[in-house]
Formats: sequence, C-alpha cells, structure tokens
Amino acid sequence: MGERPQWDGDTLAALRSQFPVLQQKINGHDLVYLDNAATTHMPTAVLAAMQHFEAHNRANIHRGVHTLSQRATDDFDAARLTLKRFVGADAPDCELVFTSGTTDALNMVAHGLSTPCEQAAYLQPGDEIIASTLEHHANLVVWQQAARRTGAVLRILQPDAEGRLHTADLQKLLNGKTRVFTVTACANATGERPPYEELLQLAHNAGALTVLDAAQAVSHETLRFAALNADFMAFSGHKMYGPMGTGALVGRRKALARLTPLRFGGDMVESVSAHDARFAELPMRLEGGTPNVPGAVGMAAAAQFLTKQGLPAVDAHVRALREQAVQALSGIKGLRVLALHAQASAIAAFVTTDVHPHDIGTLLDARGIAVRTGHHCAQPLIDHFGVGATTRASFAMYNTPEEVERLAAGVAHALEKLR
Repeated sequence: MGERPQWDGDTLAALRSQFPVLQQKINGHDLVYLDNAATTHMPTAVLAAMQHFEAHNRANIHRGVHTLSQRATDDFDAARLTLKRFVGADAPDCELVFTSGTTDALNMVAHGLSTPCEQAAYLQPGDEIIASTLEHHANLVVWQQAARRTGAVLRILQPDAEGRLHTADLQKLLNGKTRVFTVTACANATGERPPYEELLQLAHNAGALTVLDAAQAVSHETLRFAALNADFMAFSGHKMYGPMGTGALVGRRKALARLTPLRFGGDMVESVSAHDARFAELPMRLEGGTPNVPGAVGMAAAAQFLTKQGLPAVDAHVRALREQAVQALSGIKGLRVLALHAQASAIAAFVTTDVHPHDIGTLLDARGIAVRTGHHCAQPLIDHFGVGATTRASFAMYNTPEEVERLAAGVAHALEKLR
C-alpha cells in the first residue's frame, strides 16, 4: 500500500475546532468518533447557516408574496443550485429533487418506476432488474418490492470472494429484458468501491435505466453526475457533514419525468379539480408537501464547507487513515479486515475469530471510541463473507492518526480482556 498525503497537525487541529461535538469527553476520555459511515458531524458553518435561516427567513416557500416567504424560496432555490454544482449535476438535462435522505430517494425511484399513474408503470411483468450483493438494504429491499408489485424479476450481481464486482459478470446478466441496473458507489459494510463507471456504462449500453447510490462516496469522492452513464443518483446530507433527514435525488430530466410521484399533495400540483389533478413540472412534481428548507440550507452549507476544504485533500486524508487502520488492525492476532484491497475508501470493517463485535464496541465505547457493530444494513454482503456481524470503523476529515492508534490499542485491549 502506497503512502498518501495527510494534513499536518496544525491543519487538523484548526479543522477539528470547527466541530463542537468533538470537544467533549465520553466515559472520561476524549471522544474518538469513528462512526462516520453512519452519520458525520456538522461544523459550525453548517450550524450557523441553519440558525440564520431559522432566526431570519423561516417561512413556507412558493406560497406567499410576503418578504419572508420570498427569502425562504430564494434560500431553497440557492441550496438546490449549490448542490447540483457540488455533485456535477448542473448540466441542462439534469435536475435535483430534495428528499429526506438516500433511502427516501431510492424509494422514490423504485416506487416511481413500478407504480402506474398518468401512464403504465415503467416496469412490467417479465422485465428484469439487476442489483448487487454489495448494496445497502435501502438499494435492495426497494427493488424486491418493485419486482413483487410488477411481476418483474430481480437478478443479483454477485461479488467475488473478496467482495469485488466485475464487469464481465454484469455483462453475463444483461439482456434485452434488463430495464434497471442499480449499484453502490461504495459498499457501506466493507468500503469496497466497485468500478461503477464501467458498470453503469455497460447497463446503459444495454438500454437499462441506471441508478447510483452515492451515500458513502459523497463526503470525499469528487462526483460528476453529468459525466456518468447514470439516470439517477442518490445521496444524504448526514453523510457529508450536513443535517439528518436531508438528501437528494439527482437525475436526467427525462428519467425523472418517468417517475410516478411518491407523495401527492401540496406544491406538487399545477391545478386540481374535485376528481382530477395536473402535476407541476420538475422538480416540484416530486417534492410534495412542506420541504425541509433549513435542512436544504444546511446541506448546501455542508457542500460549500467540503468544497472549501478541497475534496481531493479530504479523499487523500481519509484514505490514509483507512490504510493506517488496516495495517495496525491486521497485526492483531485472530483479526481479519474485510476487503483489504479497498484502498479508495474511508471504511475499515473487521471480524475476530472468538469475540463478538458488540462486546468489542462496548469496550471501545468505555474508552471514548465510537464504532459501529452489526450487519450495517447490508446482510446479504455480510452473509457472502460468511462472518456474521462485524466491527466497522469509518473515517472523516476531522479524524487523526493518533485516533487510529487509539482504535488499534483499544481493539487489542478488548480482545485481550475478552478472550
């Protein structure tokens, strides 16, 4: 494994000072927060942007001529533009729809393609959907349900023994019946980064609609949606230093127009009679109900914060921490790191031969170290490795090499105590 650049101590200290939650002790120890694949923390810039909206501009959007409503609408529209630029979806044929997160966005796509409304559902009996074993449940269960609703067939792209997806295996599954291909940009349970660019291209060439789950990539990988052969891409605010309950679905306008709305009601209609309705144009068509405007503002502020730090620098930093963790953990007897090769990642998941992950997590917490244990909402992938639950450490821009050392020492201590 090659060396990668890291921020120096002064840079990291200045960065960490902007995250209030890190300035505390847990069980008498300085907090080491290594559960970033689940939720990242928010810097003061994001908190301030949300507070400013709530203190000065809070109002419902699109529905008022008064000044606060106009300000709130401007803030919401500006947030959309900021996020479109951040993920490279600012081309004329692209649009961004606000959601409550990646799960909501993926449900929007699967439901929208499998439910009739103004026209027949896109998915029909005998059509085929391809998903991979690497997927979070949010990008698998939704397609299971879409297949059941429509009579379509769900086919699974299996990884190799190390958890890697291969284009040749996808090519074998693609055929004239393939209507949807969906894949993760990074497996949340192992950190595996599949060759999603090539996989999406193959599926696109076969005539399928393509979906990318970018939840684990958005915090450090430079995404350029418009340059991908993707029709849809989903991501969450809380994975990229923004607020919980926020997210987005970006897509090609033609593909988004195929979707039956997931929610019907206010602000997504152009006109309504007693027995009929005509829906608004995109993106409002897919944004029924009062939106989370402060969340959108916070999510956009997080994108600006990441851009200011420099995504290539963030990516290099978290990869270096992951590499350091893999080397340290691999030296512990009886411990196995999954997907050792997955260097383009901020995630290190591991198992031990004789100690349960929950016990390891509990003893790490006693030392102020927060990790995630369990199946990580990716049970088929964990089953593929045949290991049961795992312990997962996941890194963010504010983590330090010293914290990785504390992790390794804490794991070694836990195993010594528990064996």
